[in-house]
Amino acid sequence: MVAAVWAVLAAWAWLAPSRDISVAERRQLAQKPAIQTKTLLDGSFMTDFEDASLDQFPLRDTFREAKSLFHRFVLRQSDKSGIYISQGYAAAQEYPLSEASVNHALERFSSVYETYLSSTDSRIYLAIVPDKGYYLAQSAGQLSMDYDRLFSLVEGGMPWASPIRLTDSLSIQDYYRTDTHWRQERLLPAAQTLCQALGVSSPRQEDYTVTPLEKPFYGVYYGQAALPMQPDTMYLLKSDLLDDCRVYDYETGETTAVYDMTKLDSRDLYDVYLSGARSLLTIENPNAATGRELIVFRDSFGSSMVPLLVNDYAKVTLVDLRYIRSDYLGQFLDFHGQDVLFLYSTLLLNNSAAIK
Repeated sequence: MVAAVWAVLAAWAWLAPSRDISVAERRQLAQKPAIQTKTLLDGSFMTDFEDASLDQFPLRDTFREAKSLFHRFVLRQSDKSGIYISQGYAAAQEYPLSEASVNHALERFSSVYETYLSSTDSRIYLAIVPDKGYYLAQSAGQLSMDYDRLFSLVEGGMPWASPIRLTDSLSIQDYYRTDTHWRQERLLPAAQTLCQALGVSSPRQEDYTVTPLEKPFYGVYYGQAALPMQPDTMYLLKSDLLDDCRVYDYETGETTAVYDMTKLDSRDLYDVYLSGARSLLTIENPNAATGRELIVFRDSFGSSMVPLLVNDYAKVTLVDLRYIRSDYLGQFLDFHGQDVLFLYSTLLLNNSAAIK
């Protein structure tokens, strides 16, 4: 019987069409290699065949889910490869605090300040976005970094920036259950905290239409946890003001909308917010209440937050130092006393090697 089962699975693996991507894991899958004399002789065929066999194995997602359920409910393991579920939310163990990583980020931010901002009259601010572990880890009995130490290191290392604390404006309910990111439709309290510090008008609930996307959102932790979880629903906060804003992408030279609906077919639905990972963007707001400008140095959390900050700003520029070197910025931007906000998550600060 066992031999028959394996024979069926082997035939299924060879004859079934190969899948290009894994929706759950949000990655490309290895493909079956072509049989060639050269690859057979140099051994690369067997290496590629092994990778393809693992990725194209029949009912692969079902077996992954069964394994995760066994580890959680039979072996009573509290996490799977560092991913745990608590209160219905999947999160990653972010441990320990890497002071070396925080210091690397501070060196990059200080370089930006000394090169472009120190000689201007810019008002500079710092806001740290806590990851889900800040609200989940302790009650779930999971390892987590020393958040107080991280906040202290970053705020102490940027004495030229006024700190804005967001932790009291957020809760675990403000994050997606299956993803790292926060939910835009729940960010108004945090956006109001930022706007009050920046000295601009705060966004109001009545200014927006909460619009759900029909496509379900399977976040990054959905595939990593490999446990049966319902997908999230993604909502957009729409307004006439945001509809009139234009977003210029320095990478493509194209002008798009704040919400990029072409990204509905993206592997990561979160890319709908400001087109996802981009090195340099400018939002022009023709209906701004003032002529003020804002520059936001940010990671991906800024994509869904920044649209809620634009009301009073005629121009908002978003810079992602993971994708553009700081010494190139002078070629594209004129620093002349704009408001400046450094908006970074604890996830990136604790894993900052990508900051250029």
